[in-house]
Parts: sequence; C-alpha cells; structure tokens
Amino acid sequence: MAKRIEVSDLNAYYGGFLAVENVSMTIEPRSVTAFIGPSGCGKSTFLRTLNRMHEVIPGARVEGRVMLDDQDLYGEKIDPVAVRRVVGMVFQRPNPFPTMSIYDNVAAGLKLNGVKRKSDLDGVVESSLKGANLWNEVKDRLDKPGAGLSGGQQQRLCIARAIAVQPQVLLMDEPCSALDPISTLAIEDLIAQLKSQYTIVIVTHNMQQAARVSDRTAFFNIAGTGRPGKLIELDETSKIFTNPAEKATEDYITGRFG
Repeated sequence: MAKRIEVSDLNAYYGGFLAVENVSMTIEPRSVTAFIGPSGCGKSTFLRTLNRMHEVIPGARVEGRVMLDDQDLYGEKIDPVAVRRVVGMVFQRPNPFPTMSIYDNVAAGLKLNGVKRKSDLDGVVESSLKGANLWNEVKDRLDKPGAGLSGGQQQRLCIARAIAVQPQVLLMDEPCSALDPISTLAIEDLIAQLKSQYTIVIVTHNMQQAARVSDRTAFFNIAGTGRPGKLIELDETSKIFTNPAEKATEDYITGRFG
C-alpha cells in the first residue's frame, strides 16, 4: 500500500559539508512528485535520504526526520536494508545485474528475502514484468542475460526488479537521462500507470518531463558556490509551471538561469 512521506527539518551532510539545508515537505501517496533545479542544488542527495542511500557514502549523515506514515526511517532500531525494501530506487543508468538472466534479475530481491518456491517466484516475476510493461517483449527469453536488452528495456527491467519486492515508495533518480526519446516515452507512460499503486518521487533535469508526469513539483536551488541546496517551493505542478510563488522558480523555469 502506498504511503505518505513527511520530512521535517532535514539537513544532509557529506563530512563537514552541508549539502541540503532545512528541508521540510509532505509527499503524497499514489501520486508523482518531481524534484527540479540546477545541477548541484541537492535534489538527488535529498532523494537518497528518503531511503537512506545517502549514508552509503563514507562520512555522509542526516539530521532531521523522515516519516513513512507513522514510522521514523531514521529511528534507532530501524534497519537501513529494511528501509530500502519498502522504499525502492531506480537509478540514472539502467543497472541490471550483468551476469544474471532476465528472470533472475527480477527474482533477486525475492530470493534475498527468503522466497524459494519456484511457483511463487514465477508468479511474481511475471506480474512484475507485466507491471513494468516488459512481459510481452521478454516472456520467450527469460533465461537470456538482462544486460542483452536495449537501454529502455533494461530500465524497465530495473523497475520490474524494484516493484517485485512490493515497496510502498518508488524513487527514480533521472531514470530517462540515458535513454532515447521513444524509450523515455515508455518510461513516462509506465510512471503514469504505477502511480495508482505507489508513492513515486522522480528527479529530472527535463522540465517538460516534470510537467508531463508529475502531480506536484518541488524546486530546489543553491545560493552560490559552496552553499547548501534548499527547497524553494513545492506546489501543484500546474501552478509551479504557470504561476510560481517565488521569483527564483520563475527565473529557472523561464531559462533565465540554471
């Protein structure tokens, strides 16, 4: 079941450097929220704090709260690996496991979670590939390497792998930046379908993409070299792109900077 994310007073650090300063926001379930802003504004860093991927980097740390419904993801007894099962992630470049078949790519997370019965794995692999709009293209070659698929198919395979473990949230860090226009459209169509089941957050440099796929858009900005990124405003996507509240947002969207 999709869940609401409540972020309060979040600061993200790399060692002594404050990368994201004092972000608070609500991310609604069964919707798409897009993060936009110039390079270096902290949007990808902030995205990674939502499933504790940020802290994989040595010296990285977070202050503040990230609540998934009523659970504090940074609580004392919370296992980061368990967090990442609930809050899945799709990365900028498709990253199927290169030595694994299409089938085993999708089943990998299930096997790690202790699912061993082949009939159970078969059902979830099929439903996940169908959910990623990939089943009809690969159903006759499930034993072939996932790395042999096209870039767009690989990215949909990674989405199938992410949804196989039944997360409540899907984070996507520029999922189309390495893809051609046709593959990009397929991913955007898929995002539109998946939002009825998941809470989806997408980082994108493509403002047209943000306008097409998201319900709400958050604009991040950076005050200057060596300064932390900040959330400038978050609102309905239609309002952000037609009547933003902040001049900095308007300047970015109209191409005056960034």
